[in-house]
Amino acid sequence: MTVALVTGVAGQDGSYLAERLAAEGAEVHGLVRAGERTVGLPAGVRLHQGDLRDAEGLAELVRRTGPDEIYNLGGISSVAYSWRHPVETGAVSGLGAVALYDAAWRLQEDTGRPVRVLQASSAEIFGTPDRAPQDEGTTVRPSSPYGAAKAYAHQMAAVFRLRGLGVSTCVLYNHESPRRPETFVTRKITAAAARIAHRGSGTLALGNLDARRDWGWAPDYVDAMVRSVRHPVADDFVVASGTTRSVADFVAVAFAAAGVDDWEPHVTVDPRFVRPADPAEQVGDARRARTVLGWGGTLAFEEIVGRMVRHDLALLTA
Repeated sequence: MTVALVTGVAGQDGSYLAERLAAEGAEVHGLVRAGERTVGLPAGVRLHQGDLRDAEGLAELVRRTGPDEIYNLGGISSVAYSWRHPVETGAVSGLGAVALYDAAWRLQEDTGRPVRVLQASSAEIFGTPDRAPQDEGTTVRPSSPYGAAKAYAHQMAAVFRLRGLGVSTCVLYNHESPRRPETFVTRKITAAAARIAHRGSGTLALGNLDARRDWGWAPDYVDAMVRSVRHPVADDFVVASGTTRSVADFVAVAFAAAGVDDWEPHVTVDPRFVRPADPAEQVGDARRARTVLGWGGTLAFEEIVGRMVRHDLALLTA
């Protein structure tokens, strides 16, 4: 039986991953923060309270659970938050990942069996990219504390591969689902579209409507993680749809899915929501993931947004 340890198990990606691993018959252990909401996780997932800033605690958890696979999905998840808390972001998303690599390597050395690790990297490591689309060879030049922390963890994965640890990274572009918290702009948009359609009035305040992102479906990206960690050769893989849409496009599709044809009277631009450094365009080239891993996306942009809106409408009428 495969034993898996998932950090960030209560988040969007972690919950989808836990469901998949549990369905496969794996013994799933999940790291959660104190007081974190864990409703909705599949039965049988063994939860462990801890903190990615606690290197000794992480090492003990890895020794005690003895995982075959470690998925590091935990960390600071908001670029905006990282600007307000850059030191915490570096400790959690940067040093925390390296503490896991080190614990996995020591377990591998002690037991003589391979331990595979997946680091959830991010397109934010490219910052303002020097080329489009971006692939595994694109220059790493982050432009936010979040991106810098992820870049450190990403580059240290390559260092630990040289040390003999099978650690892969998935450079994940934006990926969404109804499980996104409303602190993310995508879920903020779909929840507002549903609410305005339900009430017949209301407004939504956003930042840069022209910002373009490469959006995909979260369960597809979780599939890429599993394929990456189980591939015989650990490496880096860009995971993306390969197309971009603007925030305004997202808004238009969301409001249309909710039954509101004219969205513009309901949307205002608030400078407070404009990021200090907002890349003009991030679009990923996932050809390597497709050819090497056999990975591919399953849902079109309009269907992703539509599923989120339908979920939010159902919550209002439940």
